[in-house]
Amino acid sequence: MRLFLGALTGLALILVACGERQAAVDVTSGSDAAGFLPASDATAQANARLARTLDGLPSEDEALANRGFVASDENLTITDPDGAVIWRPADYGFLAPEPAASVHPGLWRQARLNQIHGLFEVEPGIHQVRGYDLANMSVITGETGWIIIDPLTSVETARAALDLVNRELGDRPVSAVILTHSHIDHFGGIGAVAGPETPIIAPAGFLEAAVSENVMAGIVMGRRAGYMYGTRLPRTQRGHVGSGLGKHPALGTHTIATPTHVIDETGQTLEIDGVRMEFQYAPETEAPAELTVFFPDLRAWCGAELVSRTLHNLYTLRGAEVRDALAWSAAIAEALDRFGPRTSVIFNSHHWPVWGQSESRAFLTAQRDVYKYIHDQTLRLAAQGLGPDEIAETITLPESLAGVFAVQGYYGTLKHNSRAVYQRYFGWFDGVPAHLDPIPRVEAAQRYVEALGGVDAVVMQASHALDAGEYRWSAELAQHAVFAAPREDAAREVLARAYEQLGYAAESAPWRDFYLTGAFELRHGVEALDATAAGSAILQSIPLDMFFAAMATRLDGNRAARRDRVFNFVFADVGETHVIRLSNGVMHHQQAEAVADADASVTLTRAFWLRLLQQEVGLMEMIGSDQFAITGDRLALLGFFAMLEQPQPDFAIVTP
Repeated sequence: MRLFLGALTGLALILVACGERQAAVDVTSGSDAAGFLPASDATAQANARLARTLDGLPSEDEALANRGFVASDENLTITDPDGAVIWRPADYGFLAPEPAASVHPGLWRQARLNQIHGLFEVEPGIHQVRGYDLANMSVITGETGWIIIDPLTSVETARAALDLVNRELGDRPVSAVILTHSHIDHFGGIGAVAGPETPIIAPAGFLEAAVSENVMAGIVMGRRAGYMYGTRLPRTQRGHVGSGLGKHPALGTHTIATPTHVIDETGQTLEIDGVRMEFQYAPETEAPAELTVFFPDLRAWCGAELVSRTLHNLYTLRGAEVRDALAWSAAIAEALDRFGPRTSVIFNSHHWPVWGQSESRAFLTAQRDVYKYIHDQTLRLAAQGLGPDEIAETITLPESLAGVFAVQGYYGTLKHNSRAVYQRYFGWFDGVPAHLDPIPRVEAAQRYVEALGGVDAVVMQASHALDAGEYRWSAELAQHAVFAAPREDAAREVLARAYEQLGYAAESAPWRDFYLTGAFELRHGVEALDATAAGSAILQSIPLDMFFAAMATRLDGNRAARRDRVFNFVFADVGETHVIRLSNGVMHHQQAEAVADADASVTLTRAFWLRLLQQEVGLMEMIGSDQFAITGDRLALLGFFAMLEQPQPDFAIVTP
């Protein structure tokens, strides 16, 4: 059983990958303690030129990000139940007014704005706690209590945020909680703010979307999330400076709740604790399940994550289904038409608010237009015969959008979002016959290196490109050398240096973290990760059929094809029976009546099943437990378990 049970859920692994493990750093004029070198002259000069350009653009963002400040805790340190630090703003104290040469000045500016933390009054009756987690927690004042919008990622950060609210504004109960969408940084802390009787408002499909995205492909997503959020990077000017949306996701205790009020159409209204609310249902936009909410008496619209003060992702680099740019733009257009004339302030799930009706309309117009622009121009260029790479190199924003800070690529980028649109319509194949059945990466690298005169010659060319500031070409050459000769230290170091400079030049925080994590792993190796699903209340909400669907992706098909089998799994405590059929190396699953002639039947409880998944129970304990019983062919059942492979959560990315 232990061969596969820890591999069924990736959600916990993603949470671990977004955590607080980071390298200790002592920045000097040479390499720092994590091995990162200074910005090259070419990188420093390019970033300095960009800084002068940004200085010439007017912006009130710093004043707006500080507007309405009520209070904060400058020494804030939030720990998990084991005492590990999961949130500490002081980690980003290096973000001085002048940008470092090793950070794109636009990203540095965004990182400084996201560093502003504390309790803020948006308008009388509306407050936000910002900088206590990746997302914001918004608080609406009701007649008797608080209506909480998006209670952050973890119980610990949500509790600290609510404590701050009660300390500064007066202690009140929570009258209701609104979960705007199905990403964990907007619901994971609900256990700190909601009781058993608290009304929970969420969009239709919330619960399924919240637990499903990371179950099937969670191991791979978790590994890549570590790159996207710079898990192992130091918090320094040569490491992780923020995510663009905020600082970083918080670890800790993660919870979820079943909605009591479901929003499934635009125009639905509710009144709770004297607060009138009008909802917009916006599925398949930034999240599969999402809503926004307008407060007519306050003339305020909460845009959830439909809009942010950055270009968002049509494709997230950790891996996920491509988002629909047209649906996203259309939802913003609907909000603009429906709420725009009545809105005096916009506050969202990330960043600082937008005040003023004309300012709100301009903000929404730019957000609406940027996603449709990327969509339409990608298809226009594709119709001219350009592939995804050529489109990414060609597409530019018009001047009317290029000068708007709120649509700059601090998180998503114009390049990878245009590739996402191409992928959504045309898939992975760009139409070039040579790309239909390419040579595998390692073999191709070996042949390229041989054709270019061997590893030493390729490393030399990569070094020359690096010295010339041609970092993308240097990385291309050095990657071939590393994949052809992965133990060649000179090749690894040149590739690390190329990634390093690419990271320093990246406007997008996820791009920066990907490049710098690649450099870090080339120098320090891959950190061992455990695929075991760490204890989480969220696991309790995953339907059993999702676990079995995940099991099917672990089956060694060639071994399983040798003999068809049928097994019953009977969960006595929840009254569910699941029938597993092996046919031609494929595992089929169905919730149905037990099959009389099954090869074997297992009777167990859901609670015991979760303990198995978390590897809290071994084989001998399993066989001896009164919560687990087998009838039929035990060897057939054990043979089935043996064909379920343990995935590798620490698989290589920058080396073969």
